Amino acid sequence: MPTLPWTAPHQPPSATAEVHVFASRFETRSLWGALRFLARTPGVWRQVGAAPGAYGATLKAEPFRRTFWTLSAWESPGALRDFARSGAHAPTSRGLSGQMRDAAFASWTAPAGELPVSWAEVRRRLG
Repeated sequence: MPTLPWTAPHQPPSATAEVHVFASRFETRSLWGALRFLARTPGVWRQVGAAPGAYGATLKAEPFRRTFWTLSAWESPGALRDFARSGAHAPTSRGLSGQMRDAAFASWTAPAGELPVSWAEVRRRLG
């Protein structure tokens, strides 16, 4: 799976509005774990498209390296939290936790006009 394009289900109120940006990197223990991650991606991707407060999301998959990168922008930390605890995301994250070797997370605020944030910026923030 190549990088999924930036998808913006909802528009922020203005280009200067502060949005909550969230990025993650997941490394699976095995190729089997990477395949399981890929198999569950479509359900979570559909959920993002309908999530209240979602201003955009993308996924960069490197399955043969067993590494996945996510980037999303939200109206607020609460909108992200509600998304993560519901729909396909909640059982997917629980179901894949045993497959993970490593994970890193970063969040920050940015003006909506700077979306989508570059992958270089995501990598810098995730270390």
